[in-house]
Amino acid sequence: MTQNLTIREANNNENKIIAQHFSQLWRDNNVSKDCIQSNWREMTDEFIENARKELQFKAFIAEIDRAIVGSTSCQRFAGLYPIVLTPQHRLYGYIWNVYVEPEFRDRGIGKKLTQTACEYLKSIGCTQAILHASPYGKPLYEKLGFVASNEMRLDL
Repeated sequence: MTQNLTIREANNNENKIIAQHFSQLWRDNNVSKDCIQSNWREMTDEFIENARKELQFKAFIAEIDRAIVGSTSCQRFAGLYPIVLTPQHRLYGYIWNVYVEPEFRDRGIGKKLTQTACEYLKSIGCTQAILHASPYGKPLYEKLGFVASNEMRLDL
């Protein structure tokens, strides 16, 4: 674990940092800059604002000596289809954008951010946390107890 690491809730003024990390996450996963929409910052800001109002969104910031080195976001999962099951049976939380600056990776920061997001989701009554892992992050999430799901894909 990194010394002097602090994990704290992000404030509304830090949406730009969350958006920047989200954009950089895609770039770090070999998505060409040309494939990211030019208004990505505005789109992310709008998404966060709506998620705060409707889905109990929270973001968390990782700092070392007051310098921001990572972040994550989480919220209630809105679903891909009508949610007909009771919340007691299925109230999913979704973790997105676990991001750590490259020079601070492999120090346990992503783990702490993910654990903090899971604790928050549990506190709002979520029965399960879902995330989509990058190849780099997958081993970390498996160590935390995440298991592969039945999501299947077909390139068209």
